[in-house]
Amino acid sequence: MASGKSKRHADSDGSKPTVIDLSADSDERRRLRIAWAYFIEGMTQSEIAQQFDLNRVRINRILSAARESGMVQITINSPEASFVALERSLEGAFGLRRVVIVPTPASEDQLETSIAAGAGAHFSTLLEDERSVGIGWGRTLRLSLQFMGRRNLKNLSVVALIGGLTRASVMNAYETASHLADLYTADCFYIAAPAYADDEATRDILRGQTMIQDVLNQAQTLDGALISVGGMGPSSTMESLGLITPDDRKTLIEAGAVGDVMGHFIDRNGQVVDHAINRRVIAVEPAVLQGKSNITLASGGVDKDDVILGALRGGYADILITDDATGQRLLAAQARD
Repeated sequence: MASGKSKRHADSDGSKPTVIDLSADSDERRRLRIAWAYFIEGMTQSEIAQQFDLNRVRINRILSAARESGMVQITINSPEASFVALERSLEGAFGLRRVVIVPTPASEDQLETSIAAGAGAHFSTLLEDERSVGIGWGRTLRLSLQFMGRRNLKNLSVVALIGGLTRASVMNAYETASHLADLYTADCFYIAAPAYADDEATRDILRGQTMIQDVLNQAQTLDGALISVGGMGPSSTMESLGLITPDDRKTLIEAGAVGDVMGHFIDRNGQVVDHAINRRVIAVEPAVLQGKSNITLASGGVDKDDVILGALRGGYADILITDDATGQRLLAAQARD
């Protein structure tokens, strides 16, 4: 044995000797040990590099090769695997480009935060230089800003998609849009008018103002948007803010409304209902979003099922962020209808 690592012996017929590798660190065995240390023992690449006297680049290549060759096979054994199946089913059922499912929290009070976390994380990946994006209003959208990392983008424009309130509120479209713009050093454009005018004639006068028309026109060429929807329950955002009265809600429901998209009340198939409220709203019309890419709808909860269904059927979004319980109900409703 020449080195303590291999043994050489001559064949009886005098042919070339066979070398038997007794090394504990032959290439194949070393790759296996590195893969074991990383995937089984949970060691970091730096720790493995130090132990095997290799640099991290080499360790990374060995681990990648181990996966590609089949030496290491990763099996997903997690409740979240079912989320992927649900995402794919929803994409197919509604013709969506992307669905992101977040876990339904044990407490209903945390539902908005859970959906906001998914919305903020996903929408922030869509933001780039030289883009124009729209933002709606509501608690979910305001919360989603907490899950977006601050960074500088060049020539990004943020457009508020609905008029505002006459008082400061976390629900105010102005404040949500300005906060988003601040996160990415973007220009911000507002619809400088209330969400609802007193009557149709006043709405028409306000919409005719050049500064408002400019913003509404800019919404025609959006590269993406983050929107939510409102339900028709007595605790809805619209009613809690005094934007509609209990009588308004009653007559809207009688007209077939299941909720609103950017202040426009729609039915279960996504059509804007014939009601006086819809003739007073000052906002980008939902139809403007049809056919656009990166329109992200973030919402969930039993009280939002019908309006989410309507918004998806109306083609007002191509990306959906919701929780798994809502996703299951939406899929069942679409299959039933």
